Amino acid sequence: MSLLPIVKMGEPVLRKKTVPVTAFDEALRQILEDMFQTMYAAPGVGLAANQVGLTGRFAVIDVHSEGKRRPMAIINPVIESRSGKIIEEEGCLSIPGFAARIKRSARVRVRAIDQNGLPVVIEGEGLLARCLQHEIDHLNGVFYIDHLSLLQRLRIKREIARRKKSKLF
Repeated sequence: MSLLPIVKMGEPVLRKKTVPVTAFDEALRQILEDMFQTMYAAPGVGLAANQVGLTGRFAVIDVHSEGKRRPMAIINPVIESRSGKIIEEEGCLSIPGFAARIKRSARVRVRAIDQNGLPVVIEGEGLLARCLQHEIDHLNGVFYIDHLSLLQRLRIKREIARRKKSKLF
């Protein structure tokens, strides 16, 4: 197991749509394990493959419930349905030090494949629904800040540029 470097906003890999996974082997399981360890160490509740510089369509999620870890790998995920709306604060490991209130669907149904190559359907609401949408957005090359107004995005991008210049990002 090893910790993987988390790619920061501005790196091209984060804006590219990821590629479906076709091989469900030990190498993939090891990458997923490394991603879980990286996510826990960050700490975070989700991490997409392109956030660690990979091009495959997969992510890891753990929204912890009652202090217990509930790790979940989603491979080739597709949101099948959405319902309701909720606005909550959201952050991202690839944009450290920033958070914003984002409107998302309150509930989602996601079809994916697990780390063993088996199909799964995940019904999520609350934090799980938000995390699923956030990570699937990443896999499509979308950041949570892309859901903000142009003015809000520009403010964040200017601050990121300032921090990069000062070596704070």
